[in-house]
Parts: sequence; C-alpha cells; structure tokens
Amino acid sequence: MGHENQSKLKRTMKSRHLFMMSLGGIIGTGLFLGSGYAIGEAGPAGAILAYLVGGLLMYLAMVCLGELSVVMPVSGSFQAHATRFIGPATGFVIGWIYWLSWALYVGLEFVAAGVLMKRWFPDVPVWIWCALFVIILFSINSLTTRSFAETEYWFAGIKVLTVILFIIIGFGAIFGVIPMHSHPAPFMSNFIGDGLFPAGMVGVFISMMTVIYAFQGSEIMGVAAGETEEPEKNIPKAIRNIVFRVLIFYVLAIFVLSALVPWQKAGVLESPFVTVFDMIGIPYAADIMNFVILTAILSVGNTGLFACTRILYSLSESGMAPSIFAKLNKRGVPSYALLITLGFALLSLLTSIVAANTLFVVLLAISGVGGTLTWLAIAVAQLRFRGKFVKAGGKMEDLKFRVRLYPFFPILCIVMCLAIFVFTAFDPTQRTSLYWGFGFVLVCYLYYYFVFTRRKMNHSDMEPIPFSEDEI
Repeated sequence: MGHENQSKLKRTMKSRHLFMMSLGGIIGTGLFLGSGYAIGEAGPAGAILAYLVGGLLMYLAMVCLGELSVVMPVSGSFQAHATRFIGPATGFVIGWIYWLSWALYVGLEFVAAGVLMKRWFPDVPVWIWCALFVIILFSINSLTTRSFAETEYWFAGIKVLTVILFIIIGFGAIFGVIPMHSHPAPFMSNFIGDGLFPAGMVGVFISMMTVIYAFQGSEIMGVAAGETEEPEKNIPKAIRNIVFRVLIFYVLAIFVLSALVPWQKAGVLESPFVTVFDMIGIPYAADIMNFVILTAILSVGNTGLFACTRILYSLSESGMAPSIFAKLNKRGVPSYALLITLGFALLSLLTSIVAANTLFVVLLAISGVGGTLTWLAIAVAQLRFRGKFVKAGGKMEDLKFRVRLYPFFPILCIVMCLAIFVFTAFDPTQRTSLYWGFGFVLVCYLYYYFVFTRRKMNHSDMEPIPFSEDEI
C-alpha cells in the first residue's frame, strides 16, 4: 500500500468539521428512533427532564475533555490522556473498550443501512447493500482526513436541517398555525392530561439510560484533536457550540414530539418523527425519514470508522497495540488500523448471525459500558492533570481553555457516571451488561499487567505539555 513511516497525522480539520462531526455523532438514531421510547417510559415532562440531565453530563464531560485536548491535542485524545494522567493500564483499558464498542457498532450500522434499503428495493439482498456501504465508507476514510471531514459535514448537515424543519413545522402544528389531517391542534393537552410525570421518577431514571447513550459520541471531537487546525482555538469554539445547540435541538424536538404524540403511544412507534409528519400531512413522510435515518446510520458508520482508526493508532503509538497500526500512508491515514477495524466490524456481523445469543450479546454488553466508562475516565484525567499542573507551578491564565468551578464540575461528572452504573444495576433488563462490561475491564487490566508491565511506554511522539515531565 506504499506506506511510509510518518510520525504525525496531518492537521486538516477546521472548526466547522469538528463541530458538525460531534453534532452528527449525537443526532442520530437515538433521536429519530429512540426518542419515542424515552417519552413512553417517562412521559412528556419526564423525557424532557431526562434529556436535560443527560445534556448536563455531556457538558461536564466535554469541558473536561476540552481542557485536556487543548493542552495535549493528540489523536486518540482521552486514551492518551488516561495513559498520561491516570496510568498506562487505564489508558490501555479505555482505548481497547472504546475501540471494540465503536467497531461493533460500525458493523451493526452496515446491516441497519441494508435493511432500510429494503423499503425501496425489496428484491435486493441486504448483504449487497452492506457490501456497497462498506466500500463507500472505507474509500472515504482511506483517502484523506479532509475527505472524511467533508463527507461527515454534509451527512450531519442533512440531519440538522431535518431536526430544524421538524421543530418549526411541529410548533406550527401544536398551536394550530399549520393544520393537521383529522387532528385538532393539541396545544398543551398532552402535557396536562395525565400530569407532568405520569410514570413517576422511576420512569425518568429508566429513560435516562437511553438518553445518556444517545449523547455518547460527542467525545469524538477529542479523537480528532490530533488532526485539527489550531486546536487551541478550534476545540474550545466547537465545544461551546456543540453542547448548547445539541440541548436546544434535542429538548425542542422532544417537546414537539411530546405535544403532538400522546406519551402512551410514543413508546410503541418505530419512529415518532414519521408519525408527526404523517399527522401534518407531509407527502412521502415515511420515505423522507427513511432517507434521513439512512443518512444518520451512514454518518455513525463513517464517524465510527474514523474514531476506531485513530484510537488504534494512538494505542500503537503508546506501545499498546502492534506498531504496524501507527504506520501512515502517503495521504496521512493509518490504513492498517482502518483495515483491521473494518475486518473486526465485519466479523461482528458474522457473530450476529452464528452466535446471536452468546458472543454477540456479550459484545453488545461490553459496548454499552464503554461510553460511560470513557466519560468517567475523561473527568478523572482532568482532575489529575489540573492537580499536577498546579503542583508544577502552572498558572490558570496559561490554560487557553479550562474547566470552570474546578473541582466541582469533574467531580459531579464522576458521580453522575457512577450513578448511571448504579441505576443500570437496578434494571433487570440491563444488569447483565454490567457483568460482561466490567468483566472485560478486569480482563484488560490483568492482561495489561501480565503483558505490558515490563514494557517501557513510548511517549516520544506526543506533543509537549506546559510543565515538566518529571512532575507527572
């Protein structure tokens, strides 16, 4: 493949790429398909509260990641931060569980995209569409980082435009400005009818698990830090934009859905967005949403391939994965890491067929734990970094982006992440994910200490931080 040993990835991503990539990672099937479940479990006001709490946790994790990524803007981001500021063993665990989580979901996205295509081409086998999407996304990711970023920018743009139009049209329908077929304008009746919290706070806690998983993906911004132009300027700008705009998009969309669709029906709908568009009388509503959801799925697959490739590159750079995964092609892309990620994603598809009730279930359980564990590690790494920075004589004004209300924010992030695991333990349907997820974490730690304990970690290629290495 004509590889050459370049030591650095190319910084070609702009602020708009970074912003839309993170936005695209969050606005996806979790909103278009999963929002109905959240409303059905928690009721209208309960769902909004769940999304606000989930948004708060996302904000806390993002500002912690922002401070670390501006100081140390490397590819792999939180994996490298965990290695440097918590310990190599934790960096090893976070890197591999995050890689496995995203690689598995990339495989699932290929199947989901193929199934959606059956609506328009019922006679074409799903595997043909899977193969086509594999080729397309592999080509996008193997060309240049800029080609990936531009593609993701437009993928995310379609989703954002859909949500904005949905909110505008939905508010018009709620207050009778836009008439609905055979439905009078509901105004606020769905909020008042059964009370604000018809399922009680238990429903809010149950739906919160779905909401938190929908927001995970925002940390992709950190993975791209090593390939971002002027990271000290563009990362803070993207973080400030992403958190509040995502909250506005999500909360307003959930408000519209809750106002137009009775909460008892929302949980059983395949996509409440399709239902609302049909109620308003928009022609080809199901086809439009099928296209948008297809775009969302390909966007997640595209971003997932990028994230996995850079995490594997970061693991290789720090000696935690074979050195071949750190090799870049002449376009500055770690193509061996891309190939092995794609290979694992396709193998995970095989397990969903031949071991659907055994190995595949285990992989899904591990993936479910990975995102929250990553946010937890980000907050711990920020606490450790700030403590060592101050101890080394660092000044706050030297940090181009910093967490406010330190140490309250990172500690609150840690407590909320731990609370998610506690709530999951009390839910019988999700409890087994903790057993497998934390079992995998334990195996990773044991494997690290047996295999890597005597191996000297290589940080020579990491960018400098503004205080002495001896201090950390």
